[in-house]
Amino acid sequence: MPLVVHGNLDVELEQAGEKARGQREREGGEGQAIRGGVEKVIQGQKVVVVLPAYNAGRTLERTVGEIPRDLVDEIVLVDDASGDETVAVARSLGLSKVLVHPTNSGYGANQKTCYRTALEHGADIVVMVHPDYQYEPRLITAMAGMIASGVYGIVIASRILGSGRTGALAGGMPLWKYGANRALTAFQNLLVGAKLSEYHTGYRAYSAAALRRLPLNANSDDFVFDNQLLVQAVAAGIDIGEISCPTRYAGDSSSISFRRSVRYGLGVVATSLAFRAWRWGLARPRFLSFDPAHFLDGAARAPEDPVAR
Repeated sequence: MPLVVHGNLDVELEQAGEKARGQREREGGEGQAIRGGVEKVIQGQKVVVVLPAYNAGRTLERTVGEIPRDLVDEIVLVDDASGDETVAVARSLGLSKVLVHPTNSGYGANQKTCYRTALEHGADIVVMVHPDYQYEPRLITAMAGMIASGVYGIVIASRILGSGRTGALAGGMPLWKYGANRALTAFQNLLVGAKLSEYHTGYRAYSAAALRRLPLNANSDDFVFDNQLLVQAVAAGIDIGEISCPTRYAGDSSSISFRRSVRYGLGVVATSLAFRAWRWGLARPRFLSFDPAHFLDGAARAPEDPVAR
């Protein structure tokens, strides 16, 4: 069962920042932290932030502006054939890598490109954040630190754990979305056997090892990709941590329509039922097949199918 941690954000951010600064001072400024021309600040691990973008031209600069560049080694943006100025803005910001899908391939397909690229660039820790400025980029420090500790393979930034002015509703999440989030999460926890506060956040951190253990190519190219990934992690026995994150719902932030939200909700239900059938040995859904061809690195040795253990 995944582990869940409710972090004190202010303390974690301060401690992570002090640790990084102290490490650099002990090593004589940049010193030995530079390996192959890349600064690895968090316990010598390379941190790559990936931005799956679609029509994020109005919010991208603000999102990137709050990414802790002294702790992040590279920023990779993958544009899914946006119809606005997303690519131009990304290039003007001098991001490490800007990739453009020639046609709109879907949110899940975008993430597959993000993670594949990050791993090809030698990432040890990969942090995915939506470039729509709904999430707090400054928490990358705490999330990457939790991964670097070796305690968790995945860390999700939960909008539900917060309260008061950092809570989801205070951040502008529509009441119907909040209610749907809570209902779907309760249903999924029951069927999957986890105790997460939510499965639907677009802000996550992964160890490279965790990403390589998941058959991500078998997942949907649509929004349910995120949900399938967490269910795969539960199936593979990867420990999942959580951290509280405020959210911002504004006019220039991306948001899927009610119709697509319903479609996503049905996908979550289907994913949960598929997991339960898989766990009972009644079905072998594609995204839980753990077929070697479905891993990001198809040549790598796939982990053992957990249900066969």
